[in-house]
Amino acid sequence: MRRIISILMENEPGALSRVIGLFSQRGYNIETLSVAPTEDSTLSRLTLTTYGNDLKIEQITKHLNKLIEVVKLVDLTEGAHIERELMLIKVKATGAQRAEVKRSVDIFRGQIVDVTSTVYTIQLTGASDKLDAFIGAIGETQVLEVVRSGVSGIARGEKVLSL
Repeated sequence: MRRIISILMENEPGALSRVIGLFSQRGYNIETLSVAPTEDSTLSRLTLTTYGNDLKIEQITKHLNKLIEVVKLVDLTEGAHIERELMLIKVKATGAQRAEVKRSVDIFRGQIVDVTSTVYTIQLTGASDKLDAFIGAIGETQVLEVVRSGVSGIARGEKVLSL
């Protein structure tokens, strides 16, 4: 089962490497990773996605909570949450393909952010499934390059991850 874990941690050198080290030491895989400072410059918010059953996720969260740098942790998939990911995708689009790619971009509410005579660069945001579906929908179009930001997530409603 895919899980989204959000961690509030101290914004200091080496903190990220200790979190990543914990995963690699135990043979856990991180699918996506996103980290940035919060409104408090001493804290960063790290959001990662991983796969595992309830027991594996419980072990991960217990080990993470033992790290000195980890201030607070929440498994966003345990409750209502909002997740987004940004994707930039460069596709070869010539002739009739150009119109078809443009239609697909409009359907998925994306934006064409760069145009050349043979290539479109497209920006798309949404849940990971939506981005995967877009790649599937453009079908025969040749994908030249894909860049994805990793999942960012936040709990819905009054629930917050803060001190």
